[in-house]
Amino acid sequence: MEVLFDDDRLDRLEIDPEYAAGWSQPVVRAYRRRMQVIRAAPDERDFYNWKSLRFEKLKGKRKHQHSMRLNDQYRLIVELMKDNPQGTVVKIIGIEDYH
Repeated sequence: MEVLFDDDRLDRLEIDPEYAAGWSQPVVRAYRRRMQVIRAAPDERDFYNWKSLRFEKLKGKRKHQHSMRLNDQYRLIVELMKDNPQGTVVKIIGIEDYH
């Protein structure tokens, strides 16, 4: 699946093994694993099928976004952009603390 980043630091966090962007190592490892899943998925239906991702549509002013669990505390926030000729593009918005 095609991926875009809202913040260049998130792009660097995925590819630079020395860069942690201030996050703890468990969060960075979980983020990199989620990015592998996102890139390997043919479309968003796979996200719903993997129950461990806890892929959920958000509500309210964020109803156009989804979240994936990184660990008990942090979520990866994404937007699905379906109006592209390449198919669905996932835009990585950020890592957020839900507590």
